[in-house]
This record gives sequence, C-alpha cells and structure tokens, in this order.
Amino acid sequence: MKIDASVNVLGTELKPCSLDPLTGFLRNGACDTCAEDAGSHTVCSQMTEEFLAFSLYVGNDLSTPRPEFGFPGLKPGDWWCLCAMRFLQAHDEGVAPKVQLGSTHQKALEIVPLDVLKTHAVDLD
Repeated sequence: MKIDASVNVLGTELKPCSLDPLTGFLRNGACDTCAEDAGSHTVCSQMTEEFLAFSLYVGNDLSTPRPEFGFPGLKPGDWWCLCAMRFLQAHDEGVAPKVQLGSTHQKALEIVPLDVLKTHAVDLD
C-alpha cells in the first residue's frame, strides 16, 4: 500500500488529527490516504452533536461503538478524519463540523474547495 504524500491543504507537512480516538483510514492518527481509501478520509473534523445526528440520518452511524472493528464510537469534541464527500454534504446541509486545515490532507481538495474548508477552519491565521 503506497501512502499519498503527507501534505495538507495549505501545502505544508500534514499534522496529526487525533490519537484518542485513533483516527485515519490507516489508523495512524493522521488523515493520510492511499489508493485503497475509496472514501477519501482526508478532512480532520471536530465532531458535534448536530453533525453526528446528520451522519446517522444519512446512514453512517459514527456514535455507536463497534469493538469488533476497533471503533470506540465518537462523541462531540472528538477529532476524526471524515470522508471528503460527507464533509461537503454536511456543509451543503449547514451542519459541517469545524476542521483543522493543517491536519486535512491535500487530496480533500479534489472534492472540497479550499474556501469551503476555510469557512470551517479553527486553525486559520
């Protein structure tokens, strides 16, 4: 498995997103991606009650623990590498969570425009 270059949407080195809970398609704490990551789990986002309810509504239950998959279940305040398309969908519905640009992989830009990410950024100088 070849990992895509670890560069964020700002063009600098990708920073970790979360080690607790351990996130990322590769479960390395970063929103790294590779060819096998069909969902593009590249947007480092902070969970909110509103977003978690939206995700459940559209068929992706992120709140319920799934120990058989090593998934603890997410709660508001947790940081998680979201699929870029789901993030964009949440943005379009007005329920997008906050993002860390420094921890969001540049590959997210293939789906989510940078200006959209910036409107939800917590680390924009």
